[in-house]
Amino acid sequence: MKRIHIHIVLAAGLIFITSGSLGQSIPYVKAGVDRNQIVIGEPIKWKLEIQVQPGTNPSFPPIDTIPHFDILDKGKTDSNFLTDLVTYTQILTITSFDSGSRMIPPVHFNIDGKTYTTDSIPVEVGFSKFDPRQDYHDIKDIFDVGNPNTKFIIWFLVPLALVSVWLVYYFIRKSKMRDKAKEIEISLTLSAFDQAMAAMKELKTQRLAETGQVKLYYTKLNDILRLFVLRKLHMASLEKTNEELIIQLKDLNISRDQFYQLSSSLRMSDFVKFARYLPEADDNDKNFTVIESSIQLLNEIEK
Repeated sequence: MKRIHIHIVLAAGLIFITSGSLGQSIPYVKAGVDRNQIVIGEPIKWKLEIQVQPGTNPSFPPIDTIPHFDILDKGKTDSNFLTDLVTYTQILTITSFDSGSRMIPPVHFNIDGKTYTTDSIPVEVGFSKFDPRQDYHDIKDIFDVGNPNTKFIIWFLVPLALVSVWLVYYFIRKSKMRDKAKEIEISLTLSAFDQAMAAMKELKTQRLAETGQVKLYYTKLNDILRLFVLRKLHMASLEKTNEELIIQLKDLNISRDQFYQLSSSLRMSDFVKFARYLPEADDNDKNFTVIESSIQLLNEIEK
């Protein structure tokens, strides 16, 4: 009789264990969080889980918004394959900025044409603890914090900046010298007079004075005369001031009236370039004619 009782108890236990193991049917869906109480803005992990038999391909529904919650990160779906069971999981990071008792809604999964729903999850959202006995601390102003490595950075940046400036200056100067050399090479293929006349013609077509570029107009007019004097009369005119050039030209065999007009034109050029003098349009044309006629006159002088 005693043995019969033992068999009955074992059978009942076996039935209880079997029924318990079968209580979790497949497919099976589940949702949970790592904690149910958070401070406003504190992130929590929301885990979604599906268990299915091999050969079943469930999909997680798209979750874009959650009432009273913000989604910080949507984790990727992971899978764990066993012999007779496959588990899919997805962990989302969420938070809430609404204080109070909040509820994460259930999630609906469609597996093989059937809908499986997780439980809703309560989350208590509150503020950080406040001790009224502590002293009140006002919000502090923003202040700069010195970087101890700044002095080393400056020692590195200053030489780098100087080298960069020098390289820029070097390449710009080299480019200008190369362009200047090309201009001189082209000009030397013509005679001094032909080159001067060609430059005067080019200057006239540029209409610099008419477009407000008076200083550039007189600078080019002066340079044409200086280069002609250098090439034709072999006088060091490029490095001379206009007053020094006038003294040199005074010794040449030109009429007093022509010398007066030429010297007046050179002084007018200095007024424009250094004193910001703005001559009238008639004066611009007159000085052009004086330089042009002076070049023609000086071209007849043998030196």
